[in-house]
Amino acid sequence: MYSAIVFLPLLGAIVAGLFGRLMGDRASQWVTTAPLLLAAVLSCIAFGRVIAGGAPVDVQVMRWIVSGTFESNWTLRFDALATVMCVVVTVVSGMVHVYSWGYMAHDKSIPRFFSYLSLFTFFMLMLVTADNFLQMFFGWEGVGLASYLLIGFWYDRPSANAAAIKAFLVNRVGDFGFALGILGTFLAFNAVSFDTVFADVPAMAGKSFAFLGFEADIMTTLCLLLFIGAMGKSAQLGLHTWLPDAMEGPTPVSALIHAATMVTAGVFMVVRLSPMFEASETALTVVTVVGATTAIFAASVGLVQNDIKRVIAYSTCSQLGYMFFAAGVSAYSAAIFHLTTHAFFKALLFLGAGSVIHAMSGEQDMRKMGGIWRKIPLTYAYMWIGSLALGGLPFFAGYFSKDLIIESAFAAKTGVGQYAFWLGVIAAALTAFYSWRLLFLTFHGDSRADHDVLHHVHESPLSMTVPMGVLAAGAVFSGVALAGLFTGEDSAAFWGKSIFVAANHTALADAHHVPGWVKGLPIAVAVGGILVAWQFYIRRPGLAPALAAEFPEVHTFLYNKWYFDEAYDWLFVRPAKAIGRGLWLGGDGRVIDGFGPNGIAAVTIDFARRAARLQTGYLYHYAFAMLIGVAAFVSYYLFGK
Repeated sequence: MYSAIVFLPLLGAIVAGLFGRLMGDRASQWVTTAPLLLAAVLSCIAFGRVIAGGAPVDVQVMRWIVSGTFESNWTLRFDALATVMCVVVTVVSGMVHVYSWGYMAHDKSIPRFFSYLSLFTFFMLMLVTADNFLQMFFGWEGVGLASYLLIGFWYDRPSANAAAIKAFLVNRVGDFGFALGILGTFLAFNAVSFDTVFADVPAMAGKSFAFLGFEADIMTTLCLLLFIGAMGKSAQLGLHTWLPDAMEGPTPVSALIHAATMVTAGVFMVVRLSPMFEASETALTVVTVVGATTAIFAASVGLVQNDIKRVIAYSTCSQLGYMFFAAGVSAYSAAIFHLTTHAFFKALLFLGAGSVIHAMSGEQDMRKMGGIWRKIPLTYAYMWIGSLALGGLPFFAGYFSKDLIIESAFAAKTGVGQYAFWLGVIAAALTAFYSWRLLFLTFHGDSRADHDVLHHVHESPLSMTVPMGVLAAGAVFSGVALAGLFTGEDSAAFWGKSIFVAANHTALADAHHVPGWVKGLPIAVAVGGILVAWQFYIRRPGLAPALAAEFPEVHTFLYNKWYFDEAYDWLFVRPAKAIGRGLWLGGDGRVIDGFGPNGIAAVTIDFARRAARLQTGYLYHYAFAMLIGVAAFVSYYLFGK
């Protein structure tokens, strides 16, 4: 059963990828969707066994790498953490597969699309079930490859190709740090197995190594390198620029990447490696600061975006920041709790946005929408549910998970904990504002759409609305259903050894005893954000443009995403292009071509052409040449001596 969870999506991907053209579109949809839904059912069964107190299960697939004394087996680990991730990945991916039946119905490459989706899911399952660093890296790079294929699925669009390349390159930066972290871990521990490394962490804590005349703490260095990898995959500040551009892929791809797969890989990795991070207070501090800063940065940018998918994309970036600063204050189970609830309501929001785009004939600009809620009432209701969960309103899923993270940051009683707490509260207010800005601009007010587009607005088919209904149920009930299990009194027994928290890190336990104003503040600011959005976009629609005109520098700064893309273009892209052009014109053109095709080769060709002129074909020319040669020979013989 456990192996089937991982390999059923791979089977579907191979069959659809190799034989999709022969089988046709419908058969390709079945051969990928059915195995994935079966994997989701099996994941839920495995999750039930963990809840019932079942022991972790390790399934050895095969011996993988054997070199001298080094050996790495391909083993699937199904402990509490891995099983929760399997449920999240397979359920959300299964709903995305079913949704895609309707959304991609008119696409010309349906077998290829569904093959890529299943391949993506397989690599993510390989990542979360890894029991060693090498296997995790295999899944890590696999989801990067699959995301490149999916983001650039419509390869005839230059913007999609550019977005795919950008995602691939930015993630290579993070992956370089991740690879160095793995190499450093092997150098320090002489092992890549999680169990072996974790067992030796206490003995390694506090030790340092010399590098360029500096003494660096081993565990801090390793954790920071590994965290760089997490920053790339999970789009944290500095390595986040690929995530909004990933919207160039089909909407189901956006839901899959943002909700439960690639972007959560970094959060999962930090939680999985909690025994290592707990050995470095410095690393935990960095994780907290980066996460909290990302949360407020992305939320501020989401305030002014006009593309419906881009708003939700920055929301994902912000929510990932919450998960990371939860891990930074050692509230790892709260981070996974929010990862789980976020998977449901964020997938719902993306699929809801896709339903809107489907109804609006491909339009994504919210400024060209409005007044359509009566035409697509089911999608409208689902978007409300997703927004209520995202905003953390009682008693939806986000209320239980996101608010707990904010309370944990306060309970940490540290400087960085307070930093994360207040930025988390402000980000909660901004989240509520941009979520209801999206709802009001998209569904309410006078329609700003073209008459022909508005005339064709219609509700999506059942293949799209039914998966959204399943996700809506998760957005409503997953928080209350999982709160006690994930973060309650019995949570330690549930997680077992899959999560480690040092005895002196009690933020999560203390979060249940924070003052009442700390618990109420996130709800109050969320309600305030909703009211401000209502004031701006329903009661006084002209207020938002007037405010933007009053503070054009602030609006432009936020609209241009704090100018990160422009800064990177100036710092890295243009110098790289200049170096490349210099090597092309100077190195390749002047040196290689100058001495090669345009140098020695050209001289040789010219000499050969001149020599060829001597070959006239006339006998008297050759006789004359021979006579000259004989005369020269005789002259040399007579006078040369």
